[in-house]
Amino acid sequence: MPEAHPRQVHRRRAPRRTHGPAGSAAPTRIRTRLPILISFGALLTVSLLALALGRFDVPVGHVAQILVGGDLGADTIAPTERNVVLLVRMPRVLLAALVGGGLALGGAALQAIFRNPLVSPEIIGVSAGASFGGALALLLGLGPVLLVGGSFACGLLALALVFLITSGRGGTPLLMLVLGGVVTGSFFSALVALVTYLADPFTTLPAIVFWLLGSIAGATPGQVLVALGPILLGTFVVLALRWRINVLSLGDDDAAALGLRPRLLRWVVLTSVALIVAGAVAVSGVISWVGLVIPHLARMWVGPDNRVLLPVSVLLGGAFLIVVDTVARSLTAGEIPLGVLTALIGAPVFFVLLRRHRDRIWDSA
Repeated sequence: MPEAHPRQVHRRRAPRRTHGPAGSAAPTRIRTRLPILISFGALLTVSLLALALGRFDVPVGHVAQILVGGDLGADTIAPTERNVVLLVRMPRVLLAALVGGGLALGGAALQAIFRNPLVSPEIIGVSAGASFGGALALLLGLGPVLLVGGSFACGLLALALVFLITSGRGGTPLLMLVLGGVVTGSFFSALVALVTYLADPFTTLPAIVFWLLGSIAGATPGQVLVALGPILLGTFVVLALRWRINVLSLGDDDAAALGLRPRLLRWVVLTSVALIVAGAVAVSGVISWVGLVIPHLARMWVGPDNRVLLPVSVLLGGAFLIVVDTVARSLTAGEIPLGVLTALIGAPVFFVLLRRHRDRIWDSA
């Protein structure tokens, strides 16, 4: 009897040890993937509606047939509808998805590595630096490739200045980060003002001013290709490192104890974000608030885990900018710049978020 009793206990405990992890793995995967699938479905739905809506409405069924390329009901699809969907609206939808998703991802990644909820490409001066590079390229009459290159170089320079100001022991305090971003943004904004002052008022100046307001009204397949490379490359790197960003958000000491190189990893993420912002600014100008508001909304929904937060931010950011662009081209005869609309929407939304959830948005991270 004394020997049978331990053997009996062992038989009772064995199923509980093996069944527990297997039973909890599936719900964890569902909780991880479900928000991503929902966000992807929302992006597809918004894109389909954006292709159909506008001052020249196209039935959603016709849009689906045009995209699929089927011959069923082809006689009912007018050539004008096909041209509007494929040549006019498709480049705008693709460009809005790229720019919105890239800016939202950049904001979420910066907030994670700086461990600060108020960080965004605009607040820390990256957008101002990239806008100076793009404005300088327009002033000199350079091509789209050099436009992206100039935006990337100046955006990275602005990011390096902020990091230099805020680096040191004790992490990155909020005050130093805000002050560093204000100083850097003001400096590059002054350089942008100097470029606009030197520009020819009859040829170059209107193009620079309209570009700085933020718009994708002149979207073309060529612009989509220009933005596709840097935004997709930076997005791929950031998403590939999303679990390492989780560790980095714990602090440099904890990340080093777990075998990571915090400074190198941070610079890889910062360079990727600068590349994303450069590609976005080069084709759309400065579009503010996307990188600040969308990550907060995504964090309130899925929590602080960057393995889920970063992909959801990409998808929600793309869907958000597609909606804003659809409103901009449908609301009035003359298009409202996207930078104006995102600021008018983003500032009140962020104010409401801070008032209602100031204890929840970041403390749960």
